[in-house]
Amino acid sequence: MEINGMAHVILTAGDFKASTAFYRKLLPVLGLTIVNDTDEFLYGVGGRTAIGIRPPSPEHQGDRFDQQRAGLHHLCFRAKDRASVEELHAYLQKEGVKIVHGLEEGPWAPGYYSVLFEDPDGVRLEMNFVPGKGIFEPGAKFREAL
Repeated sequence: MEINGMAHVILTAGDFKASTAFYRKLLPVLGLTIVNDTDEFLYGVGGRTAIGIRPPSPEHQGDRFDQQRAGLHHLCFRAKDRASVEELHAYLQKEGVKIVHGLEEGPWAPGYYSVLFEDPDGVRLEMNFVPGKGIFEPGAKFREAL
């Protein structure tokens, strides 16, 4: 058996209105087409994956993401080239998105190039480009900053 990518990721937004406004702009920039946009669900498809945003249950309205709790740490989109990472970085700067680290070459694989940023709930998102197979180097150190 071998998987063929990530089918979808669904995020529960603490601030659904702010998050859907953010992702309505971001998803098309990443090449995803929004196929569902209601007051209960936003869903974009492209690049052999999909991203969905849903509102929280009433008792969690307004909650923020905590990267250090059990569960999701961050999402990373794979770019086809360095220019795509640079294009996203320029978009993020123009939109005033919180950038955790700007364009950076990482130690995890030869040629690893990325930008790391946050959505309105504080969920960390990354876009990277890794030439070749994009496999981590054996013994690569993972940074706390991720």
